[in-house]
Amino acid sequence: MSELVVRTSMGSLTAWNELAPAFTRLTGHKVIVAQEDATTLDNVLASNAQSDLISLYGEPLDRIVKGGNTLGGSSTIFTRAAVGLSVKSGAPWPDISTPDAFKRALLNAKSIAYSFGGSGQIARRAIEKLGIVAEMEPKTVRSVGGPAAGYIARGEVEMAIQQINVSKPVAGTDYVGDLPGDLHEYVVFEVAVLAASKEQDAARELIKFVTSPAAAPLLHKALMEPAS
Repeated sequence: MSELVVRTSMGSLTAWNELAPAFTRLTGHKVIVAQEDATTLDNVLASNAQSDLISLYGEPLDRIVKGGNTLGGSSTIFTRAAVGLSVKSGAPWPDISTPDAFKRALLNAKSIAYSFGGSGQIARRAIEKLGIVAEMEPKTVRSVGGPAAGYIARGEVEMAIQQINVSKPVAGTDYVGDLPGDLHEYVVFEVAVLAASKEQDAARELIKFVTSPAAAPLLHKALMEPAS
């Protein structure tokens, strides 16, 4: 049996926490899931540390693929996550049922947080579509090193925008709902086999599993969904 190491960002970690043990039960292959941020990921890829697969969204993965760190043609879309608004537990839930209602909620908020990652890009685009960039800039915190909703739990901001699977598990916060109407987008994640992997056959087997119908209920449990 093989041992695989999956390097993943925070964005798809909940998915791998469900998928990895299920794949081990099915095949006997051991899967180690390692969460990495952008800095540590670059360092890991430049080192000789065991790494077999990488799980990221869009631009960061494209950069790694173009750098020749993955097997050609192995990059595969496998899951996506909705993006929405969170508030402090016990606080009144703002109306975000329409783009106009969401706009009012943001303008009335004293402070918000969103990340530099995929969900943060979606949050920024939503604010641009609403035409309130100038109004929101002074009261916006860009989260680093953990969930944006963590800033709510620590009393640092009033609201946060991030993926449901990253936001909802944060104690002391409530996930109000997804961004409404044409403001909503999904963060889409891909997985690829790393060129340095010594277990490429098993790695491809894992990709086949995470894109199979059997993975769907596991992704839903992780508050994500199959990309298809």
